[in-house]
Amino acid sequence: METINAKQDRIGARVSHDVYETLCRAAELSGATINQFLVQSALKEAQAVIEREQVIRLSVRDWGWMLNLLENPPKPNAKLQAAMSRYQNIKSSDADSIFNWQP
Repeated sequence: METINAKQDRIGARVSHDVYETLCRAAELSGATINQFLVQSALKEAQAVIEREQVIRLSVRDWGWMLNLLENPPKPNAKLQAAMSRYQNIKSSDADSIFNWQP
């Protein structure tokens, strides 16, 4: 039978005695070791931060507004048309640019 050894890393932190005692008490109350408690708590918070930064939540009203814009985009205004024109000029004038990349 083969065992799989997953790579593990170590995290260390220095905290005041009061913080340590609080963490130990919370770990004890949850039935975990201090290390298990710290990892579980930190992972839970890390996942919440990642979700908060990567997920966009819209109200029903805002979702309807966005869907309508996607299905019925407004006509380009003068500034957008000028930007598209500048882009096309740059794209066509630089033969060695990534715009003209061919696989």
